[in-house]
Amino acid sequence: MKILVTVAGRHGATREIAENIATAAGAALTDAGVWSEVEVRDASLVTSVDGFDAVVLGSAVYMGHWLEAAVKLAETFVDELRGLPVWVFSSGPVGERDRQADEPAGVADVVMRLGAREHRLFGGKIDRHALHLPERAMVAALRVEDGDYRDWPSIRAWGREIGSALAVTEVARSSA
Repeated sequence: MKILVTVAGRHGATREIAENIATAAGAALTDAGVWSEVEVRDASLVTSVDGFDAVVLGSAVYMGHWLEAAVKLAETFVDELRGLPVWVFSSGPVGERDRQADEPAGVADVVMRLGAREHRLFGGKIDRHALHLPERAMVAALRVEDGDYRDWPSIRAWGREIGSALAVTEVARSSA
């Protein structure tokens, strides 16, 4: 089973989430006795989803929106992705969170158009030293504290859920 975990981010924090999801999904498949290859790739570098059995698509959230590379990937490959098991995640809320208010604009539409199985929203990471000037200004205006708001146990658990779901499907398919 070949899985693509593709991600759009700016400073590496969302890619770290993608890498943890990929590792956990691969481990769950291995534990179930299913061969897997899980590849993490930047969304802007994806030229095809051919050859993949499942896709996880994620994006950092800035100003309440997904990054253009993730949106473009979803739009470009909508027909192909609709034929695959797809999961979607967003990263970016920091500090005190209100799940409804943090839901990125347009993501519900992406989930529906792709027929994605689920969308998860994960906290992000703020390190002012890594931000560009406009981003630092926004963080200061919102009075957001520097910190890592990512919930690693939840991220890895979700990756394992994805791997386990794929393993069940693969085992059922191979024994039919």
